[in-house]
Amino acid sequence: MKELESIETKNIFTSKGTPLTLLGKQIEVGEDAPEIVATDISMKEVKLSDYKGKVVVISVFPSIDTGVCATQTRTFNKKATTLSDDVVILTISKDLPFALGRFCAAEGITNIFPLSDYKQSKFGLEYGFLIKENQLLARGVVVVDKDGKVRYKEITKDIVIEPDYDSAIEAVKKLL
Repeated sequence: MKELESIETKNIFTSKGTPLTLLGKQIEVGEDAPEIVATDISMKEVKLSDYKGKVVVISVFPSIDTGVCATQTRTFNKKATTLSDDVVILTISKDLPFALGRFCAAEGITNIFPLSDYKQSKFGLEYGFLIKENQLLARGVVVVDKDGKVRYKEITKDIVIEPDYDSAIEAVKKLL
């Protein structure tokens, strides 16, 4: 993991126009999706491989306690109801599992699976979403097919911009 911390990507992500540096290897469409090891709201370790045989949407955001991140989570929760049982939507941030659980309980979020990358930033570094300046995750979406290949990736241009939900869902539908 230390070697991934030295890989920096600049000029693709900003915060209200201020450039930020992303740490880790930028995952590319067509590559094998690296294993995710994250923590769910019950403090259980969850892996991407737990969902082998399903299309996995990974909704990535900085913090559930911001308006855009909350909207992103609500939107994917709603979109999950329109997808088949062959699709699972994971959300991932650096929020503590307790905060994610509190938000989901208060908002009635039941169709997606919130995960936290707070322990080792494994997801952030292996997918290239970890922000150097604040150690949060950049906003975006990754779609992984049933065989574990990345088929769609978006990192938004700015932290305040919502992801392109329609393009992500279209990518999912092509895999079903």
